Amino acid sequence: MKRSRDRMVREQIQARGIASPRVVAAMRKTPRHMFVEEALHAQAYEDYPLPIGQGQTISQPYIVAMMTELLDISPGMKVLEIGTGTGYQAAVLAEMGAAVYSVERVPLLFQAAQKRLAKLGYDVKLKLDDGTLGWPEAGPFDRIVVTAGGPEVPEPLTRQLADPGLMVIPVGMARELQKLVLVTKQDGRVSQEDKGGVRFVDLVGRHGW
Repeated sequence: MKRSRDRMVREQIQARGIASPRVVAAMRKTPRHMFVEEALHAQAYEDYPLPIGQGQTISQPYIVAMMTELLDISPGMKVLEIGTGTGYQAAVLAEMGAAVYSVERVPLLFQAAQKRLAKLGYDVKLKLDDGTLGWPEAGPFDRIVVTAGGPEVPEPLTRQLADPGLMVIPVGMARELQKLVLVTKQDGRVSQEDKGGVRFVDLVGRHGW
C-alpha cells in the first residue's frame, strides 16, 4: 500500500500544485486504506471519493490535501473538524501536529471512527452532535474545516473561530454543487474568498440543510 500511497501523492497531489511539504508528508504517511471498508482497500488511493455508508463519503485525496493546505496548519494549533466521517481528515491533521477536535452527527460513523482512530494511535477528540453548532466549550479554534456543504457559513462556527483564524468550508445554495470558501478572521473582521467549485455531501443541522 505504501507504493500506492506514494503514487497518489505524486500524481494526484503534487502534480496538481499542492506544495506544502508538511501536507505532502502527512498525506504520504496517513494510511488511507485503513479508513475504508476492506473491500475498497484497492481503491483507497484512487482519484475519487468513496462511499463510507450512511449516505456519506470519504473525500477525493486531492480535495483533502487542498483543504488541508488552505488551513495553513502549524504544530500545536487547535483545529475543529465538522464531519468526522471515517476519521481520515482528522488523522491527516493529527499527523501535522494539530490538536484535533472533530464532531460527527451520525452515531454509526462516530462509533466506527472512534474505534479506528484509537486503534491506529491517533489522539483525536470526538463528539457526537450537530456539527453546525461547533464545539463551543472547547473553542476558540485556530482553524476550522468543514467536510460537508451547506447554504451558508454557520454563525456558531464563525463565532468559535479564533482571531486571527482560518476556516475552510463548502458553501452553496445548490445542494449538488458548492464553492469552497476560505474564511479569514483578522482584527475583528471576517472575510470570505472563493477557492473554486466542489461537491460535498449535505451539511445537516440547525445551521445547515
